[in-house]
Amino acid sequence: MAIETADFTPILLGSDFNVYGMARSFYEMFHKPVKAFAQRELAPTRFTKIVDLELIDGFAEDPVWIEEMLKIKERYQDHEEPVILIGCGDGYAELIVRHKKELEDVFVCPYIDVDMLHQLNNKENFYKICEKYDLPYPKTQIITKEMHDSGEKIEQPFDYPVALKPANSIAWLDVKFEGRKKAFRIRSREEFDRIVDLAYTNGYTGDFILQDFIPGDDSNMRVLNAYVDQEHKVKMMCLGHPLLEDPAPSAIGNYVAIMPEYNQEIYDTIKRFLEEIKFTGYANFDMKYDVRDGKYKLFEINLRQGRSSFFVTLNGYNLAQWVVSDYVTGELKDAKTLYCNEHNDHAALWLGVPVKTFKKYARENEAKKRALELIKENRYGTTYEYSEDMNPKRWLLIKWMNHNYVKNFARYFAENKG
Repeated sequence: MAIETADFTPILLGSDFNVYGMARSFYEMFHKPVKAFAQRELAPTRFTKIVDLELIDGFAEDPVWIEEMLKIKERYQDHEEPVILIGCGDGYAELIVRHKKELEDVFVCPYIDVDMLHQLNNKENFYKICEKYDLPYPKTQIITKEMHDSGEKIEQPFDYPVALKPANSIAWLDVKFEGRKKAFRIRSREEFDRIVDLAYTNGYTGDFILQDFIPGDDSNMRVLNAYVDQEHKVKMMCLGHPLLEDPAPSAIGNYVAIMPEYNQEIYDTIKRFLEEIKFTGYANFDMKYDVRDGKYKLFEINLRQGRSSFFVTLNGYNLAQWVVSDYVTGELKDAKTLYCNEHNDHAALWLGVPVKTFKKYARENEAKKRALELIKENRYGTTYEYSEDMNPKRWLLIKWMNHNYVKNFARYFAENKG
């Protein structure tokens, strides 16, 4: 069934790589700019013809967000075609969920309800769900502000190194101190005490997740993107094999190289879970292979597509198509689950850094050899370098972004990833 722009209207919230990736996916469907709203303009959506970005001061949180969304709703209330609202970031996705009842009379909101949000968007609660549904995850201990404020030594059962990450990733964005990172690999008791103290004395009030560190480099990671239709049936699953992550403190855990991969066991496990909890919309999972017991252990679920999820579109499974086929054409209703990459003759390497950076820093292994073959065959791509959206200013911006990646890897890789 052919899709025309008159059949629906997509609206994206945000201005980062995630937004550009989804806008590019929509643009490849119908070659029209995609409307987006955000609090501020970020580099990925500058000097572009495919994103029509409107900035609204204070739009990142309530009460401004819902006040402005109700005004935006008035603009679209007479549209006959579906208007699909997609939050391209944790904060925007959560805001849509919290206010879905106020918005869904005009907008298509392909998201879970707020009760499920409380179970999934917090890492502590997610691990409880993992226990309930027998999903492997790293051994974990919760660190609270009360434990810190008591002045007593915080006991932890794991040998060093350990992984430490904030349970509330949204609240963590507002916490500032020297040495702050998105997540930490802690190598000593002294470092653990220092980081926890700095966090709580600089305004963080949430919990920390302390975990047994799963050995292995970035290539032990896996990322899974899924789309679950409005009937809570999984319709698409695409597994990726990350080969390299960003080492910069504010971006640790962000993938910068992903190969497509197929693993039916992982697909079956996640499909069963998503359908049993009656999930809806896009889901993004991070996991790591533990050589000690041969299991892929889940770190988290994101209630939206990730910043590197354009690797799905790059490999021929357009991310934007699924929500359109679900809510506009109805094609998904009787469709079987698509398990991506089983027979993919068009496999491509997704990169978020220059080729030379990937070649220099990715760990030598069979997956990297295959990736280098794809590079040699020119079967690779990025989210932001798009031939149909290139102009002198954007070209210079991309050169500047790539230059910063080269600098950051040189500065931080040995410390955080070496």
